[in-house]
Amino acid sequence: MSDQLKSGDRSDAIGLIANTLNRLGFLEKPSDLFDDSLTEAIKAFQQERGLTSTGLVNEITQRALDEARWRLGDRILLLTNPVLIRGDDVSALQGRLVELGFNCGKVDGVYGVKTEDAVKEFQKSVGIVVDGKCGPSTLISLMRLVKTVQGGAPAALREKIKHSVRSPALADKVIVLDPSWGGEFTGESFHGVTESEIVFDLAQRLEGRLLALGVNVVLTRSSKNSPLEKDRIATANSVSADLVIALKVDSYKNEKANGVATYYYGRDDKGVHSVVGERFANLIQREICARTDLLNCQTHAKSWDLLRLTIAPCVRIDLGYLSNP
Repeated sequence: MSDQLKSGDRSDAIGLIANTLNRLGFLEKPSDLFDDSLTEAIKAFQQERGLTSTGLVNEITQRALDEARWRLGDRILLLTNPVLIRGDDVSALQGRLVELGFNCGKVDGVYGVKTEDAVKEFQKSVGIVVDGKCGPSTLISLMRLVKTVQGGAPAALREKIKHSVRSPALADKVIVLDPSWGGEFTGESFHGVTESEIVFDLAQRLEGRLLALGVNVVLTRSSKNSPLEKDRIATANSVSADLVIALKVDSYKNEKANGVATYYYGRDDKGVHSVVGERFANLIQREICARTDLLNCQTHAKSWDLLRLTIAPCVRIDLGYLSNP
C-alpha cells in the first residue's frame, strides 16, 4: 500500500481493514469510513502486535493485518520461493513445534527453511508422510500431541545456549550497524542538521571504535544510498552477523520531548521474545543513561521486521530527539 490511510478517508480498502479488525475483536461495527472508532481499533491492534501505535495504516500495519487474519488450519503451509508464506498461522505452528522440542529458529511468523526442516522432523517422529508441508494429517498429529507438553521456554533456552558457547571476546565478531534513512531520504531536519547525517556520523564513529577492538563491522548503507528495509535485513543475514545494531534519532511536534529508548524483538501477545536481544537492549539503555543526561525512556519489545527477521539478535536505539533544542 503506497498511500497511508488516515482518519476521514473512505474506501473499499478501509472496509476490508475494518472487517479484519472486527473479526479480530478490535472493532464492534465495521464500515468503509476511517472514523474515530477505527482509529482507536487500529491503535489497539498496533499496540498488541508490538508496532508503533499511531492509529494510521501504513505498509507495516497493512502487512500485520494481512498476517493476523490467518489461523492455523486455514491453509496448507509450505516453503515457497522466492516469496515466503507469512501469517499468524505460521507463528502458531512454530510455537507448537518449539513446545514439542523441534528447532524452527525464531518464532517470526515466516515459513522458512528452518520451519520446513522442523516440520519434516516432526512428521518423521510421528510416522506420517515427510514432505515439509503442514496439511491436514500434520495438523491432526500436532493437535493430538501439543496438549501433553506444558511449561518451559525452549526457544529462549536454545538462543541462550547458542550464544553462551561463543567466546565473549569481541575480536573476530561480526557486528552490523544500520543507520536509518540515507541518500535523498534524510528524515527530519532541525537547525540545519538531518536525521540521516547524525546517525551515519554515529555509525562511523562506532565503526572506528569497534574496528580497533578487532570487530568485523558491516554498515548497511553509505552516505549516498538508502536501502529498503528488506535489503538491510538481507545484508545482516548474508554476513552471518553476531549482532545487529540499528541507529535512529526521533523527532516530535513538542520540542520538550527528549530521551533515549532501545528496542528488541518480542511480542507480548504471543509470549515470544529474543532473550539475547532483550539483555543487550537493557545493557545499552543502562549504560547510555548512566553516562549522559538523556531521559530514560526504557527498553521495549517490538515486532518490526528488522528486529523480527534478522537471524542475529537485533537492537534498535533511538538516540534522543532531534526536535529538542
